[in-house]
Amino acid sequence: MAFLGVEHSLTGRRWVGPDGEMQRKAEALAQQTGLPDPLCAILARSGVETAEVDSYLAPKLRDLLPDPRSLKDMDAAAARVLRAVSGREKIAVFADYDVDGGSSAALLLIWLRQMGRDATLYVPDRIDEGYGPNETAMAGLARDHGLIICVDCGTLSHAPIAAAKGADVVVLDHHLGGESLPPALAVVNPNRQDESGDLAHLCAASVVFLMLVEAGRQLREAGAKRPDLMALLDLVALATVADVAPLIGVNRALVRQGLVVMARRNRTGLVALSDVARLDRAPDTYALGYMLGPRINAGGRIGQADLGARLLATDNPQEAQALAARLDALNTDRRSIETQVRDTALAQASQRGLDAPLVWAAEEGWHPGVVGIVAARLKEATNRPAVVIGFDGEIGKGSARSVSGVDLGAAIHQLEREGLLLKGGGHKMAAGLTVERAQLEPAMDRLSDLLARQGAGAGGPQDLRLDGMLMPAAATQELLGQLDRAGPFGQGAPAPRFALPALQVRYARPVGETHLKLTLADDSGARLDAIAFGVMENDLGARLLNHDGARFHVAGHLEINHFQGRASVQLKLGDAAPA
Repeated sequence: MAFLGVEHSLTGRRWVGPDGEMQRKAEALAQQTGLPDPLCAILARSGVETAEVDSYLAPKLRDLLPDPRSLKDMDAAAARVLRAVSGREKIAVFADYDVDGGSSAALLLIWLRQMGRDATLYVPDRIDEGYGPNETAMAGLARDHGLIICVDCGTLSHAPIAAAKGADVVVLDHHLGGESLPPALAVVNPNRQDESGDLAHLCAASVVFLMLVEAGRQLREAGAKRPDLMALLDLVALATVADVAPLIGVNRALVRQGLVVMARRNRTGLVALSDVARLDRAPDTYALGYMLGPRINAGGRIGQADLGARLLATDNPQEAQALAARLDALNTDRRSIETQVRDTALAQASQRGLDAPLVWAAEEGWHPGVVGIVAARLKEATNRPAVVIGFDGEIGKGSARSVSGVDLGAAIHQLEREGLLLKGGGHKMAAGLTVERAQLEPAMDRLSDLLARQGAGAGGPQDLRLDGMLMPAAATQELLGQLDRAGPFGQGAPAPRFALPALQVRYARPVGETHLKLTLADDSGARLDAIAFGVMENDLGARLLNHDGARFHVAGHLEINHFQGRASVQLKLGDAAPA
């Protein structure tokens, strides 16, 4: 049965609320803990039992951080890094060009600098070199360095690592491993085939952080001084959110503590980037994922690949300001390119049908730096895994994004093994691929079949999942403070979304070209301000603006609105239906 009877909302979605069992769990938690019903609904959804409530609402990193040595090769990796430091060897850091790679590189560069050693940063060009180590670059680095540390890449780079003759290579990665490992001294990766998978949700920056924890243990046992690792958690949080890692277990604690560290504004590069992004409040996961992350990514997408890592690692305010301004300008350019590709890709995917297990689009000349973000937009619009490919002649390079519960990386690897792809790799939520034009249709058909077997396409875009019902009078700053204790929210831990029933529109006016500002009220007179983004482009905005006194069920996320020094609760309205 649809929640509040909404089978077809103004955006065409069916509303789905908690099932009976989930409601009973939430009610039991409320009775046993005395916590507000909406908070207990989120706790129940997260699988929290009564005895776990206190520790879940106040997670401690020391309780959740895994033993680094539970990962294979970890002790050898840390020992080799320390030996390079003590032996004053030349060290190179080879990093991926996205936020996770840049954050991972910055973690190492900062830590090494604090240990009295500078390192060479190498980030491959997305277009000229592609993802991960290549033989030319690795051979060149090996001529001048005793140790090369590959971060957020390298697990599948057998030939490039073999080309690094004369140097030791340590891989710190999280992408899915193959049946064999490259000839590195150490490959630390929770997604190796011979790992348990218990830490498969870690991003690369978290793997690097765990290596530094292990290095700190070895330094402590040797009676040596060691850097403050807790001060580096802002970089781990940034990478975790931007790489769409699920905010569960230790990830949740890392991000929560990392946001606290970031709010202190001690990271020179992040301060400059926050200022250029006009971030005027304490950072949250939205700021990391949608304000800071895209700007850092812009260098690797359409500009100079190492800009993001250099920004995150620098302690020079002038350099930070220059890099932040450059990345902000590149991000503006990226948005323009993305819009052009997105509109064409969505039209192309729509012609194939948006109800298939996989939505995909491919075109000659699409910029390889934006295909990933366009794939994410297709995924968000359709609730299906999505692939977007840009061709240059007979070879296409693409990116894929997945939905919760569907392991996209494993399916991409399967296609590579079957010979349908020239190259493929990634993890559950994101992957990259290279395909010949002649194999495009067979590869996408096969990928669709593999994803369908995992359940892709079972949930339609018309389903809007809700955590319960609220009345306007209950939407207080105190409630939001309580709900925040169950956060941070993001991938794998969606922000609470509530329905508010039978409200009247007391005030409505367009804001900008596509947004709508509202004041809603119930029969008791209790009011709630709301903002609805992008709704003037569809029927939702028109119906709310021209309401003619009608009542609506509305749904969305509660948030604090800061305006002219005043804080108030508002609803970020995402959907509505006639009451």
